[in-house]
Amino acid sequence: MFSGILAMTFLSTNGRTKMELESCLQQVDTFETPKILLEQYPTSPHIAACMLYTIHNTFDDIQGKLVADLGCGCGVLSIGAAVLDAGFCVGFDIDNEALEIFRKNAEEFEISNLDLVQCDLCGLEVETYSSKFDTVIMNPPFGTKHNQGIDMKFLKIALMLAKNTVYSLHKTSTREVRLILFK
Repeated sequence: MFSGILAMTFLSTNGRTKMELESCLQQVDTFETPKILLEQYPTSPHIAACMLYTIHNTFDDIQGKLVADLGCGCGVLSIGAAVLDAGFCVGFDIDNEALEIFRKNAEEFEISNLDLVQCDLCGLEVETYSSKFDTVIMNPPFGTKHNQGIDMKFLKIALMLAKNTVYSLHKTSTREVRLILFK
């Protein structure tokens, strides 16, 4: 699982450096008016590039893989994965407006190897997607505004959807809970 701060590296990946990936992700449009109750906040291009670049270069979990992006929002993680040659990406989000921004971003980047699913992940029939994805990436809502524990629900769903690996960003206060649940 993804953990800690990632060190900056300048090695090339599919002809792109991490800095080039970050520069590319700076072109991704984000929310004009984020919905507080959904805890919508964009993953910064820097964090997305660090996360994805490390997942790709260190663990080889993006190129050619079927990738799910849970709570995908405007699509920065999925678009980054597609840029790093993911086989196919599926973004899941509850908010149709966020998915519309994602669609426009995908069109601007001319990315066709992705699909979007508008759904409430907590109500998703997980069996439909059980163990279908090689890699699951996500920056879930943390449950700080409402829905306490939603990040852990996302994590449990991610573990059911993944064949192999889950990479998730979490606030530091959930670290102890995560270690206890998954030892």
